[in-house]
Amino acid sequence: MLNFCANLSMLFNEVKFIDKFKLASENGFKGIEYLFPYDYSKSDIKDQLSDNNLSQILFDFPAGNFAEGERGIAIFPERKNEFREGVHKAIEYATFLNCERLTVLVGIADGKYTTEQYNETLIENLLYAADQVKNTNITILVEALNTIDAPNYFVSSTSHCKEIIKAVNLQSVKIQYDIYHMQIMEGDIIRTFENNFDKIGHIQIADNPGRNEPGTGELNYKKIFEYLNNSDYAGWIGCEYAPKNNTLESLKWIREYGVMNA
Repeated sequence: MLNFCANLSMLFNEVKFIDKFKLASENGFKGIEYLFPYDYSKSDIKDQLSDNNLSQILFDFPAGNFAEGERGIAIFPERKNEFREGVHKAIEYATFLNCERLTVLVGIADGKYTTEQYNETLIENLLYAADQVKNTNITILVEALNTIDAPNYFVSSTSHCKEIIKAVNLQSVKIQYDIYHMQIMEGDIIRTFENNFDKIGHIQIADNPGRNEPGTGELNYKKIFEYLNNSDYAGWIGCEYAPKNNTLESLKWIREYGVMNA
C-alpha cells in the first residue's frame, strides 16, 4: 500500500491550520506536509502531531516573501546569508518535529545574473545545507516547478534537477518530483520514474489542468499508482492539490483507486 500524506497548505482549508491535523487523521492520513511551519510554535505543531498520531513528513526551507510572489532565494548570490539563516531555522524545526525531508524552492530568475551564476549559487547553497544535516536523517529535496504558474522559476525540468544533484553529488540531496508541475513541463511521467527512481526522494500529486484532485484531469492516476505500488518506491506521496469543491468530497479518489486504508 502506498504512503500518502495530506498537504495542509492545500487541504482542509475549511478550518484553521492548527485544526487541520485532526481532520487529516480522521480521514485516514498517517502523515502530513505543508509549505512552512514558521508562523507557529514548534511545540504547538508537535502537540497536534502527537495528539492525532501523525508523522511530519516534509516542509520547505524559508522561501523569501512567498505572499508577494517569491518562490525561493537559493539562486541569488546576494541572499546567501538569508538562505543560510533559513537553513538553520528549518533544521531546528525539523529536528524538533522528527521531520526527515526539507524542500528547497530555488527562486524565480530575475535576469540579474547568468544561468551559470544562478547554478553556482544554488549548488553552493545546497552543499551548505547538506553539510548542516550530515549527522541527521534529513534529506534535502530540490523541486522543479512549471513556468506557467511560476514564470521564470529557475528549475523547471527533471533534467535540470538531475544536473544540480549530480553537481552536489551527495546522497542526502534528491528530487522532489511533483507530477502536476512535470506533467505541464514534460509529461512522460512513468518513464521519468523508471529512469530516475534512485534520485527521487518525494512525490507530490495533483491533476492537470486545474491542480485539483486525481481523477479530475488528463492524468491516468490509476496507472501511475499501479506502477508506484508495484515498484520499490517506499517514500511518501504528498497530496498537494486544490480540492475542486471541498476537501472531504475531494478524497473520494482514495476509495475509488483503493490506494489507502481510509
